[in-house]
Amino acid sequence: MHHTGDPGLLLGMEPDTRRVLELAFTRAAAWLDDVAERPVAPTVDADAVQDALGRLLPESGQDPVDVVQRLADAVEPGLIASQSPRFYGWVIGGTHPVAVAADWLVTAWDQNAVMRDPMPGEPAVEELAGRWLLDLLGLPAESSVGFTTGATTANLAGLAAARHRVLADAGWDVEQRGLVGSPGVRVLAGAERHGSVDLALRYLGLGAAELVAADDQGRIDVATLEAELARSSRPTIVVLQAGNLHSGAFDDVGAASDAAHRHGAWVHVDGAFGLWAAATPRLAHLVPGLARADSWATDAHKTLNTPYDCGVSFVARPADAVAALGAQASYLVATEAGLDPWTLVPEMSRRARGVPVWATLAALGRSGVAALVDGLAAAATLLADALRDVPGVEVLNDVVYTQVCVAFGDDERTAAVADALRAAGEVYASTSRWQGRTVLRFSVSNAWTDEAQVRRTVEAVRRALESVG
Repeated sequence: MHHTGDPGLLLGMEPDTRRVLELAFTRAAAWLDDVAERPVAPTVDADAVQDALGRLLPESGQDPVDVVQRLADAVEPGLIASQSPRFYGWVIGGTHPVAVAADWLVTAWDQNAVMRDPMPGEPAVEELAGRWLLDLLGLPAESSVGFTTGATTANLAGLAAARHRVLADAGWDVEQRGLVGSPGVRVLAGAERHGSVDLALRYLGLGAAELVAADDQGRIDVATLEAELARSSRPTIVVLQAGNLHSGAFDDVGAASDAAHRHGAWVHVDGAFGLWAAATPRLAHLVPGLARADSWATDAHKTLNTPYDCGVSFVARPADAVAALGAQASYLVATEAGLDPWTLVPEMSRRARGVPVWATLAALGRSGVAALVDGLAAAATLLADALRDVPGVEVLNDVVYTQVCVAFGDDERTAAVADALRAAGEVYASTSRWQGRTVLRFSVSNAWTDEAQVRRTVEAVRRALESVG
C-alpha cells in the first residue's frame, strides 16, 4: 500500500495538535469546575459508555476533535466524582490543580524518565522530589526513592529489597539462583495488614505472611511479634503498617523495628496513606521511630492529593534496592552520578511520576503539606463527633487519623443505609467488613473536605437513615 508519508494523513486525522488539546483542556476544566456539586455516583454503566462510544473499530480515521468530544460526552456520565469533597470511598484523594497541570506537561513531554544522563530533565525533578520527601517524612537522608505506579508496587519494591538482603545475609544470591533451594524467607505481618502486602509477597514468590495478633484497632502486638521472631532463625521480613485501612491506627514502628532488628529481621512499613502523618508535628506522635525501619511505601495520590500513578518506595540502603530491581543492558546509558531511576522500581520504561509530586510539594511547601494532613485528620474527627450525635449511628473506631468506620445496627441495616446514601448522590462512602461486622467506611482524603462539607455529609446520613426507616 502506497502512502504519502504524512503521519496525519496516514492515520486519517488532521495534524492539528492545538485544537485537540484546547478541547481536552476545556472539557477537563469544566469537569473540575463542577465536580464538587455533581452527583458523586456514576449515572450510567459500562455498557452504556461503550454504546455511546460506538462498539466497532472505525474503518477509516476520524477528526481528532470529534473523537475527543465523543470520548468526553460518553465517559463523563460513567465517572465517579472521586474529587468531590464528599467522596470518602477507598482512600482516594482529590487532585491539586498544580499536580494536574504538571501531569499534563509530563504527558506532553513524552519522556522515558528512567535514564538520568540522556534525558536529565525529569529525573532531575524526581531527585529533588525524593530528597524533599525524605526530609519531610523524617526518613534517612541517604535512602533511595523510587516512584512506582501506586502503593502495591511500592510495597513490591521495598519487599524485593528486603528479600535480597535477608537472603544475602544467609549466604544466598536470590537474583542469580532464585528461590528454589534457598533457606526460604519467613514474613511476619499484623493480622490486619492490607491486601496489597499479600499481593506483593505473592509477586515475589514469598507466599502468605505468618499473621501476628493485632489489638482491637488493628495494631500489631509487639510482644507477640517478638515471641514469634524468637521461634525461628530463618531469614525474616517484618511488615508493619502506618494507617490501618479501617481504623487509621498505626503500629508502633519504633518498638517493632527494635524487636525485629534484635533478631536480624528486615522491617518494611506499608504507609500507603498514613506515612504522611510524619509530615506534621501535630500527628508525628503516631509514627514514633519511623526512621528505624528499613523500607517504606506510600502513595501520594491518597494523602498528598496528586493524580494516580504516584506511588513512592523508600529503601534505607540503596544498594539493596539496586541489587533487587536493577538491570544492566548495553543499550542503557548508566549514569556515573547518583542512581538511575530504572534501578529502583519494577519498570524499565515509565512516565515521570515524581514530577506531579514535586509540583505539589513546591506549591504547598512544608507548612502547606502539614496543613493538608492536619486538615484531613481534623475533618475526620469532626465527622466522627457529629455522627455520634445522630441517633442510630455507632462509630466503631478510635478516630486518630483520617478513617471513620460506622454501623447502623445489624449488618442488613448498615448495608441498606449505605445503599440509600450512595443512591441519593450527594455523598459516597464504601462498605467493608471489619471485626466481623458490615461497616460503612469514611476515608477523609480530599483537601477540600472542610467543616461545611462535613455538615452536608452528616445531614445526608440523617436522610439516608430516615429513608430506611
